[in-house]
Amino acid sequence: MKSIYVGNLPFSSTEEEVRDLFAAYGEVGSVKLISDRETGRPRGFGFVEMNDADADSAIQALNGKDLGGRTLRINEAQPRTPRAPRYA
Repeated sequence: MKSIYVGNLPFSSTEEEVRDLFAAYGEVGSVKLISDRETGRPRGFGFVEMNDADADSAIQALNGKDLGGRTLRINEAQPRTPRAPRYA
């Protein structure tokens, strides 16, 4: 499975809407839209998991596509780098 970063999503996007968008290119393993920890409001990005071949074709087809008036930024997700602890 390959993890795909989906950025610049409209704040009104739902996981089901994103799943349907990617399902046209193959089987979608999971969809996770990121919300702000404090407010619970959408942050405008998320992640989709698909098998490698389907993920590559979805990235090619959907990067730069318009969704809800916003231009999507789609690429292979990079591993999260550890951050130093924050002290108050």
